Amino acid sequence: MARTALGERRLVRRLFQLYAGLALYGASSALLVRSGLGLEPWNVLHQGLSERTGLSMGVVLTALGAAILLLWIPLRQRPGLGTISNVLVIGVAMDATLAVVPDAHGLAVRVALMAAGIVLNGAATGLYIAARFGPGPRDGLMTGLNRRTGLSVRLVRTAIEITVVVTGFVLGGTVGVGTVLYAVAIGPLAQLFLRVFAVPVPDGGSTVVAGRTPERAILRS
Repeated sequence: MARTALGERRLVRRLFQLYAGLALYGASSALLVRSGLGLEPWNVLHQGLSERTGLSMGVVLTALGAAILLLWIPLRQRPGLGTISNVLVIGVAMDATLAVVPDAHGLAVRVALMAAGIVLNGAATGLYIAARFGPGPRDGLMTGLNRRTGLSVRLVRTAIEITVVVTGFVLGGTVGVGTVLYAVAIGPLAQLFLRVFAVPVPDGGSTVVAGRTPERAILRS
């Protein structure tokens, strides 16, 4: 009985972390948008597509995430609750935050928004990944290509991110100091917050999944 109650509490915590992490990810990405100092790689593409189509960034993010899930089929990837929730929640949270947070004016405010966005994005990554409900669609694409091609995760991730950044920039997405700082900081931040938000597993271990390769744990919205 006690073990069942403990398992239920653990599940509730994991679900809370999942949705809190996804919502925070969308909100933190919106802060980076409002800073105007550069976006994380995939959001450079999302913003570029948004500029070209007239759709909101959140709608573009959701639509592209759903399209990427179709690529999981030939890669033989299986989505989890976290995968589907990623597609549905992050875009909504981003658009909601963009609706209430105005464009920043003044360098100090813009830098503050950029710093807050990067740190909160790291926290969101830790919350979401430590919940252990499956990878986001873009992470699954990365790991699926890794398995199918035999290329390293680092190489596949780098190739994908260079492609999306260049494509997004050409389409009108914002690349700047925030993009560079995000790339440098997100790995250590994710590693830190994965440990902070680790959910104990029944055998007494932890759900820290970054280990020595934090690049595997980075959530790509």
